[in-house]
Amino acid sequence: MKAVVFTQHGGPEVLTYTDVPEPKPRADEVLVRVRACALNHLDLWIRKGIPGIQIPMPHINGSDISGEIAATGELVTGIPIGQKILLQPGIGCGRCAACLAGNDNLCRNYTLLGYLVPGGYAEYVCAPARNVVPMPANLSFEEGAAIPLVFITAWHMLVTRVKLQPGEDVLILGGGSGVGSAGIQIAKILGARVITTVGSHEKAEKTRALGADEVIVHTRQQINAEVKRLTNKRGVDVVFEHVGEATWPQSVASLAVNGRLVTCGATTGFDARIDLRFLFSRHLSILGSYMGSKAELFPVLDLVVRKQIRPVLDKVFPLAEAAEAHRRLEDRAQFGKIILKI
Repeated sequence: MKAVVFTQHGGPEVLTYTDVPEPKPRADEVLVRVRACALNHLDLWIRKGIPGIQIPMPHINGSDISGEIAATGELVTGIPIGQKILLQPGIGCGRCAACLAGNDNLCRNYTLLGYLVPGGYAEYVCAPARNVVPMPANLSFEEGAAIPLVFITAWHMLVTRVKLQPGEDVLILGGGSGVGSAGIQIAKILGARVITTVGSHEKAEKTRALGADEVIVHTRQQINAEVKRLTNKRGVDVVFEHVGEATWPQSVASLAVNGRLVTCGATTGFDARIDLRFLFSRHLSILGSYMGSKAELFPVLDLVVRKQIRPVLDKVFPLAEAAEAHRRLEDRAQFGKIILKI
């Protein structure tokens, strides 16, 4: 089969479009004919190399996958050949207390497709049968691939972790990113007032079209100063963080008394500092959030079917141009999700 692989860490140039053996499903797995795979910043970090993490080589990236069932293992039932599906990206052991309680993202052996196991930059991929989710009929393969990782992450952050309430003010960092564009839509569904940040006026108009009430162009405006102006010096109830080191001080400074900051990533760096006096005197809460459970994908898909939220597509590349797709994501030129079509 055709796939994009790398055998050493480095820039986009290490990605090679080549022939590799087609995988064979284990007894409890399915073989998926991949039709589309969305990019995530995780793909860039894995390609570059993550300190302390040994990535199996040669490696195939890609966590967000849509396609059709091509074959099933002998223990798999109830999943017909040819069914159009999405794959839930997170893989737990399925046996520990966290997995059995439905909190598979807290499994100590948790990983993602395309992280420590082969992913979707390929014509075929194997995955546990329990990760198969039927794809809504009103979605294209490209739209389907744009949903799982970012919408599960944003849902878990806003609904499960900070329990965003109607009428609250929320600051969504990076509104033009995949997770940011998902966060804007979910926050509006929950009845919040949404303030978001973008890097250009062009992206500002696109975030307003998604439902953002106020937009801060961070290349020209100071985030926390604008938040204070927009909230009559009060600050926001919730900050939705995933940018990391570059925005952390302004994110913390944007919180109102009793505010909650939830973070799922560190795109610009992980060495974030905080003045503990500010933390305790303003009664702030800092919450970590890692992916989300499989169950959290279903309310998202219900909202997609009802057209209350939608996947945001930036640009579709053929699989052979994965390196160019990586460059676009690395340059932050995208708005929404970049897709590989297979």
